[in-house]
Amino acid sequence: MAIAFTKMHGLGNDFIVVNCLERPLDGPSKFASVFCDRRFGIGADQLLLLCPSEKADFKMLIYNADGGEVEMCGNGIRCLAKYIWDRGLSKKNVLDIETLAGIIRPEVAGDMVRVDMGEPVFEPSKIPVAVAEDIACPVKDYSIVIEDRGFRATFVSMGNPHAVIFIDDDIEEFPIEKYGPLLENHPIFPKKANIEFVNAKGKDRLVMRVWERGSGQTLACGTGASATGVAGMLKGLSDKKVAVNLAGGDLIIEWAPNNHVYMTGPAVEVFEGRIKE
Repeated sequence: MAIAFTKMHGLGNDFIVVNCLERPLDGPSKFASVFCDRRFGIGADQLLLLCPSEKADFKMLIYNADGGEVEMCGNGIRCLAKYIWDRGLSKKNVLDIETLAGIIRPEVAGDMVRVDMGEPVFEPSKIPVAVAEDIACPVKDYSIVIEDRGFRATFVSMGNPHAVIFIDDDIEEFPIEKYGPLLENHPIFPKKANIEFVNAKGKDRLVMRVWERGSGQTLACGTGASATGVAGMLKGLSDKKVAVNLAGGDLIIEWAPNNHVYMTGPAVEVFEGRIKE
């Protein structure tokens, strides 16, 4: 039996979307590791499963290219929302989508999708990050030494763990492929972490490159952009609304007075296909 899928992307952060509303996908972890492969599969950063939910309009399950299940993906939820609207699966302009990080609310914003990402989490045990229990929160500029270099990280969870590191080096020349995996797998992160390297270009613009947990370097990361916006605001480097530039384009991040973070950006369908089980 063939499985229908849709290839989508948000700023180049790409996904295989499978509709599981009527039939679950067997072995999603293995499916992700096989078909996210860019040489022997379809090619994607993550697999997104659209599933029924008992507590929301829909449920999104997310698997990284290495087969590991993760809590949340900002670019992914924009793509899933577009998939739902384009196929008439819901007439609501605002959706409630259940994730492992809680219920997330994407809404139509012209030709973009605006997502209520919820409140940022700073408590180390909830991120999680292994630091002293009595450390002041939010944890900013925490020193981490990797081989020949020291970094100062700000820890934020946007449903998944992030370490945001502002650097003076030119972000385009910085060896992310060297330091990204070493930081991702540092013992300070019990569940590993997504690593954002950032240049502050003014109060209204941050330039970010990301090493995603379980996926490696990607063109964009919505939760990472959200965490970066929050970290910039915490450190006084950016306004409460800021454009975060990623390799694939810009996301607008707003940390609103209600303490929720809002992310606005595009979602694009690339093609549809069918593959044998």
